[in-house]
Amino acid sequence: MLMGGMMDTIEGCQPVLEALRSGHSINRILLSRGSERHSTISQIIALARKRGIPFEFLERRALDKLAATASHQGVLARVASHEYITLEQLLQVSQRKNEVPLYGVLDGLEDPHNLGAILRSSDAAGIHGLIIRNRREVGLTPVVAKASAGAIEYVPVARVSNITQAIESLKKNGVWVIGIEVCGNMPFDKVDFKLPTAIVIGGEGAGISELVRKKCDILASIPMGGRISSLNASVAAALVMYEAYRQRRR
Repeated sequence: MLMGGMMDTIEGCQPVLEALRSGHSINRILLSRGSERHSTISQIIALARKRGIPFEFLERRALDKLAATASHQGVLARVASHEYITLEQLLQVSQRKNEVPLYGVLDGLEDPHNLGAILRSSDAAGIHGLIIRNRREVGLTPVVAKASAGAIEYVPVARVSNITQAIESLKKNGVWVIGIEVCGNMPFDKVDFKLPTAIVIGGEGAGISELVRKKCDILASIPMGGRISSLNASVAAALVMYEAYRQRRR
């Protein structure tokens, strides 16, 4: 059964199994520790692995606190508030619009309010879609949907298992990858965003990971005039996205 709350949840062995079989978008599966010996749980784990959906084991009392009912059977599936698309589908968005590709790549973003704000800026700046990873990164939750002020309905989001591999796919399709870093070697407003471009924004605190940084074609910085050395991820994303929008309107 689908339950309301901070994040929609499917509870129970069979409902979760059927959700997996039907291709329902699932952010994460929570399982009772020691339940993997149960045949249905084994099927759930196998399907989760096949679809690249993260799962974790918790103590039964922890699941009891998270569940909306007492009949969860040691299985909870956190459900996406909105459907994801594939990377291949995302690459087709700009083609359908007959526009030069412009994407956002989020590397390790964890704050749902930041993702919501980035979705809002993406819609306003004409971004064709976002790419996020399916582990250790916030997904399309109800909190994100609310923070996006409706933009979640208009900005496609592709969820991938590996950001570096996704960047390789972008490059093979002629897209320049621009990482936004404090130590970038050129100001972001000197980048030519009229070219097919993907803008990479790192997570809160850690920034862009080393592997992703190495895959970027250019590392660009946002000049800072005050004493604070960096900006909030959603603010940084908005500045760069609007610069891309400004250049493309010339």
